[in-house]
Amino acid sequence: MPHVLALDQGTTSSRAIVFDGAGAAVATAQREITQHFPEPGWVEHDADEIWATQLATARQALAQAGIEAADLAAIGITNQRETTVVWDRATGEPVHRAIVWQDRRTADVCERLKGEGHETAVRARTGLVLDPYFSGTKVAWILDHVDGARARAEAGELAVGTVDSWLLWKLTGGRVHATDVTNASRTLLFDIHALDWSDDQLALLRVPRAVLPQVRPSSGAFGETDANVLGAAVPITGVAGDQHAALFGQRCRPGMAKNTYGTGCFLLYNTGSEPVASEHGLLTTVAWQVEGEPAQYALEGSVFVAGAAVQWLRDELQIIETSADVEALAASVPDSDGVVVVPAFVGLGAPHWDPYARGTVLGITRGTNRAHLARATLDGVAHQSADLLDAMAAGAGSALAELRVDGGMTHNGLLMQTQADLVGVPVVRPAIAETTALGAAYLAGLGAGVWTEADLDAQWAASARWSPDPEADPGAARARWRRAVERAKNWAREEAGDEG
Repeated sequence: MPHVLALDQGTTSSRAIVFDGAGAAVATAQREITQHFPEPGWVEHDADEIWATQLATARQALAQAGIEAADLAAIGITNQRETTVVWDRATGEPVHRAIVWQDRRTADVCERLKGEGHETAVRARTGLVLDPYFSGTKVAWILDHVDGARARAEAGELAVGTVDSWLLWKLTGGRVHATDVTNASRTLLFDIHALDWSDDQLALLRVPRAVLPQVRPSSGAFGETDANVLGAAVPITGVAGDQHAALFGQRCRPGMAKNTYGTGCFLLYNTGSEPVASEHGLLTTVAWQVEGEPAQYALEGSVFVAGAAVQWLRDELQIIETSADVEALAASVPDSDGVVVVPAFVGLGAPHWDPYARGTVLGITRGTNRAHLARATLDGVAHQSADLLDAMAAGAGSALAELRVDGGMTHNGLLMQTQADLVGVPVVRPAIAETTALGAAYLAGLGAGVWTEADLDAQWAASARWSPDPEADPGAARARWRRAVERAKNWAREEAGDEG
């Protein structure tokens, strides 16, 4: 039976999963990576640590599966998106820590570009908004703040990439500098209509074309691993950003949507082979592309903090010992007793797009306890996703029949039931909840001829379903949430004494 190795490099950990020919996970390895916060609103990763942990988990997963690299039909890569690495082409050494997608340091640059009137043209070309979330301004920041980096970039001595490109480079021994259309579509540098880097965007954000990777379809040939990396040369035939891989793994055809609950929440709605512009704060992005076929597109809404809010309860407030404890604590009270937590720790994403918003807790009384805070935190995650679905229904012109969900937080039944009650449609979790890695394996297996699209459709199955409580009336809670969000907005700018 053929095996496919999925490398799933996420914001908080690197994982490797071996899938068999039936799409079942037969071995999993995972290692956490260090989060660096050098200044408020700044988030960084050590790119060398990303590579070391990903390589270690790959080797561990193969050993657990009892197979060798030579037994693999293919490798698929999926990754945290927008996180940006710049490295030396000659030595392979990063010139700066990776700047993570959550990082807000370029908010002022984005505000300036908006003020100059560029946003409409940027949205038309890239499908994105001018926000520090995306990679382009991160690249420019590194080139401007590392001594000599800009001159070296102009001379073609440096390479730039999102995490997939970095892993491809390391896996192939520096032979391949490439990315796929999904990751490219998250950079603010890519024309989603032409499926190529945009000269206008490169000029606007001051990024030399010489540093950029080649863009390829998500499912197809990316090269082979260096034999010294895993013990044999293995074809790499699938690459996609994590949310796109999850959409593919959930088998979401046009008109279907999925929401991934991880560090953040990411909701994608498949719009088919034509990009659809949103007037409701959503992004237009490339969903995936299979080699030889037209690209598929999606509307996307991104919530920056979801699981990270539970980590905050655990690590900073220390009101739970493990993240899994939050469900029982939250369920120990019937509701949040009027407490609202807006987890805007690094600003608000779609549909608000406010990098100056900050985390807010409202409605506290003398009777508020840690269970109310836990319940309000879970409610905040569900409300943020409900905001996305409201915007998506308005933009797509039709309501969903169901919401397919995945990610670690989907094992929290209270959160999933709350989500169903707030959005009024069934919430469905597949048999394999970690569909990000599965999607990467599917793309790779498809590219290597292990599976057909029909095979993949036949493998999808539901494991849990939460239907809305017919007696639930979320109207008051939604109104309270919207009032709380308005109070969280623009906080950091006001603190700095600039309310403009």
